Amino acid sequence: MRLPALAEILDSAIVVALPMRERFRGITVRESMIFAGPAGWGEFGPFVEYDDAEAAWWLAAGIEAAYLGPPAAVRESVAVNATVPAVPAADVAAILARFPGAHTAKVKVAEPGDTLDDEVARVAAVRELVPTVRVDANGKWSVAQAIRAIAALGELEYVEQPCATVAELAQVRAAVSVPIAADESIRRAEDPLRVVRAGAADVAVLKVAPLGGMRRVLWLAQETGLPVVVSSALDTAVGLSAGVATAAALPAQPPACGLGTGSMFVTDVAEPFAVVSGHLVPRLVRPDGRAPLASRARRRWWVHRLERVHALLVDGHPAARHVT
Repeated sequence: MRLPALAEILDSAIVVALPMRERFRGITVRESMIFAGPAGWGEFGPFVEYDDAEAAWWLAAGIEAAYLGPPAAVRESVAVNATVPAVPAADVAAILARFPGAHTAKVKVAEPGDTLDDEVARVAAVRELVPTVRVDANGKWSVAQAIRAIAALGELEYVEQPCATVAELAQVRAAVSVPIAADESIRRAEDPLRVVRAGAADVAVLKVAPLGGMRRVLWLAQETGLPVVVSSALDTAVGLSAGVATAAALPAQPPACGLGTGSMFVTDVAEPFAVVSGHLVPRLVRPDGRAPLASRARRRWWVHRLERVHALLVDGHPAARHVT
């Protein structure tokens, strides 16, 4: 696969602004750039606070999808978890209804304004409706806060990224009986396997866009030797198609994956991936014009960002090895 020229990407690039049903990761509108290639469509949607060096992995993933396409699938569908934002317990049932047949739910915790009592109530409301519950703190707890919260939250499948650093994850893992999953400690690390060597995780949460593409995720899944949960990075349907394809290509059956996030958008770039009996079916996605476009000012912002990040790939950023 070759690195396409900047002009080639820009020729088809669209910047969308998808309204969300609830605030998630502090945002209510998800902006992303999508573009076409000979194998389909790819997505470039690093969160706005990420620097250009980190964003280069996202561009590599989008280029892989558009110019190489998905790896071969070994299963026809992928089990997914419901995703519950940091909402009041009273709102949980309505959110879970968007994930028909899902037997696992991931619940956001440690969000601004959250109290431990809020989190306990939210998790309890989920547990009344879904048998398997996992929580995600996005690295926002201290070690002491994590240990206290885990004890209060009751039976959990695992706790995702309770603290920010690998050393802290190892401390929490040694202090609790609940399995620890690593997300940011893999996808935002210069050495994504360090958390495994440190014995700091029981589960690897792998996201296609931040890790540089479908095939790199498959390689990392093999290298970690841990159970792997493929998850979305709040992708549009274009990016989500790469995540579902990756989960469908894993040699071992994964636990329920975090790929049911399409229901978090009011509208998407194409027909959303529909959760049926707790599963998603892989498919290629072609935008159909339904998505609201970003403003001209925001499109210029994304074009300038693409220009800078593409230049990093041309200059030999490590992500370039996956597209050249």
